[in-house]
Amino acid sequence: MASPRTVLLDGLSAPLTELGVDLEDIDVTKAGRRHVVRVVIDRDGGVDLDLVAQVSQRVSELMDAPPLDRAIDGAFVLEVTSPGVDRPLTLPRHWRRALTRLVRVTLSDGTEFDGRITDVPDDETVVLEVDGEAREVAVADVTRAVVQVEFNRKDDKDGEE
Repeated sequence: MASPRTVLLDGLSAPLTELGVDLEDIDVTKAGRRHVVRVVIDRDGGVDLDLVAQVSQRVSELMDAPPLDRAIDGAFVLEVTSPGVDRPLTLPRHWRRALTRLVRVTLSDGTEFDGRITDVPDDETVVLEVDGEAREVAVADVTRAVVQVEFNRKDDKDGEE
């Protein structure tokens, strides 16, 4: 028998794609007598509250009808959220969505550095500005990459410091 997470991933991926969002992850945890089902979504351009409400409504409808109504045994609380800033960059779309952001990168040879993503020319390569110079990195060589929090980012999209 498949896990509740697997059943939900399989059953929700296509309907959420139709809404224009990527289903990044589902987390099912026990909280007392009920479960918490956390659905993590993302899309190019980001996720706003209207989209979260729309996805929440659709996921709720799907989970209340067969076959997903049997995925969770008993009562559950549904949470729909976007990925946090600490989410590792593991897929090409994660790198594209983090364009211009500062990231800490660890390579397969153990090298670690901070760089700003300046280009994602294809699904295999990312270009980072490291110490003022462009550095092309093969995504396959990255073992971990995480966006760094910048409180005083100078190149903010709104032009504010």
